[in-house]
Amino acid sequence: MSTESFFVQAFVYLAAAVVAVPLAKRFGLGSVLGYLIAGVAIGPFGLGLVGEEGQDVMHFAEFGVVMMLFVIGLELEPALLWRLRKSILGLGGLQVAITTALATGAGMAFGLPWQAALAVGMTLALSSTAIVLQTLAEKGLLKTTGGQGAFSVLLFQDIAVIPMLALMPLLATGHGPAVDDSHGAAAETLLTGAPGWVRALVVLGAVAGIIVGGRYLLRPVFRILGMVRMREIFTAAALLLVIGIALLMGEVGLSPALGTFLAGVVLANSEYRHELESDIEPFKGLLLGLFFIAVGASIDFALIQARPGLIVSLTLGIVALKFGVLAGLARGFRMGADQALLFAFALPQVGEFAFVLFSFAGQEGVLEPAITSPLVAAVALSMALTPLLLVLNERVFQPQFGTKRADDREADEIEEVNRIIIAGFGSFGSTLGRLLKANRVGATVLDVDSERVELLRKLGLKVYYGDATRYDLLKTAGADHAQILIIALDAPDKTLSLVHTARKHFPNVTILARAFDWSDAHDLQEAGVDAVYRQAVDASLRMGTDALRRVGFRAFQAERASQKFLRHDEESVRELTATRGQGRSEYLTVARQRIQDLECLLLADLEEAELDRDAGWDPETLRAEFGGGSLEDR
Repeated sequence: MSTESFFVQAFVYLAAAVVAVPLAKRFGLGSVLGYLIAGVAIGPFGLGLVGEEGQDVMHFAEFGVVMMLFVIGLELEPALLWRLRKSILGLGGLQVAITTALATGAGMAFGLPWQAALAVGMTLALSSTAIVLQTLAEKGLLKTTGGQGAFSVLLFQDIAVIPMLALMPLLATGHGPAVDDSHGAAAETLLTGAPGWVRALVVLGAVAGIIVGGRYLLRPVFRILGMVRMREIFTAAALLLVIGIALLMGEVGLSPALGTFLAGVVLANSEYRHELESDIEPFKGLLLGLFFIAVGASIDFALIQARPGLIVSLTLGIVALKFGVLAGLARGFRMGADQALLFAFALPQVGEFAFVLFSFAGQEGVLEPAITSPLVAAVALSMALTPLLLVLNERVFQPQFGTKRADDREADEIEEVNRIIIAGFGSFGSTLGRLLKANRVGATVLDVDSERVELLRKLGLKVYYGDATRYDLLKTAGADHAQILIIALDAPDKTLSLVHTARKHFPNVTILARAFDWSDAHDLQEAGVDAVYRQAVDASLRMGTDALRRVGFRAFQAERASQKFLRHDEESVRELTATRGQGRSEYLTVARQRIQDLECLLLADLEEAELDRDAGWDPETLRAEFGGGSLEDR
């Protein structure tokens, strides 16, 4: 490819991403689906802006998956693995085993030899780590019960690829590699022609080498590089590590992504973990986006048009089979119905490792192109369906589920009327709820996460399941007679919806609402909330107060500065809410003026000698200054 051609292709891919992804996110479809749509649009069956070179881009873009697995490995501390051991081994292991068995049985029923059927079954058991984690993270669902279950299954699948790759050579039927001659050179590795048992031993040896080398070699190397104190050298070393392991794994016929994943796990407790992660993250994000675009561009619509019945049946059959297995396991592991739906809708696709495994199985002579070609098309379609399935679950099934469950439980469960109603009992809501309870102030607590409700009940807290945004549920909870409605929901759109419902039907209740940022605060104030609490403000001011004290401010000075900042900041939010409709320019002008006013106000305090009389309420700092011990020793 010429330099000019390279720049043209780079321009096409980047332009497609810049146009498609914001549009997809604007319509609530997520960035992954935006990338896939961009790939289809510029591919051979769209605008035709990319052609055969798209396959080369796919190979390059797969490096994004390699980097993603390295970063995931860095995040897997032993404590996290131990906490998730039941989900990883139980939920993940059963998912892979059951799906493999059912898919293998289906393959044999359609006439495949058991070796080929087993290779197909193992491959179809895997799901897309890249698409699922990216989509769940964007929707803020990774920390839910269903999200944690999906993460555990994906982690087990990523680990399971190692024995799958080791097993592939042993499934060879002796017909030789089913590789096109034009690509034969690319398929050559150091182990080409070696017996299957030798290849299996080398694969296991390579894994052991990465673990031992990562523990005893990489840490000293990074320690030496850290002494150089040049960020670009450390970044180069991180990329060198990932690329070097990828090349080594490719030479021995092992998945590069799994090699780098193991290296990441080994370095998870390293003192350089966070620096490695921050250096790799920008490259990972860009290459993953390129990977998704390449997947969209590589969908073989010609094959789909030639054999639409087969491809569509394969895709729907795979998704339905995996969905059934996932739903059954979710219920078996006692997930609530809402979380079970999220779990099942997140993982029914086939993952990016399918391209690697099908290619490897072809090289080993386990699968023929006539088998892998329609399967690869079905895999790509199943990946493209995933964001749509999650949107379907979010907009169709979850609302119906929530309505059904609330109707089933509200009459029997909500048996009290209190002065305060709390909507949402996550980390934010539970803190204020426990404060009220400790002071013997009753509150009716509503939460829509069924798993969280059951856990909180086991801890002795009285929490009711239900969607607080519904008028009838609020009425049953006593909103007609309540003095205060505290909104601590995790989603800004749900918070705003609840505010509108409460203001319309219960105008006399005082609403205290949690906001995530200034934009949320503006929306809530315009909707008529009595008091808005941005979740990070209090913690930030407490930390800032401590920082001022540690650099020499007396406690009363630091506390006074913090409280003055808070009052001024809250006034700024109200003033900026009023100017938001006058245009961005006016908004920024007022914001800049408020920042300057605050700085002048605080500086005036520092220069005011009369403020020393306020130290009377601060005996602890005075005692410390006159030999009574430091604040840290109290």
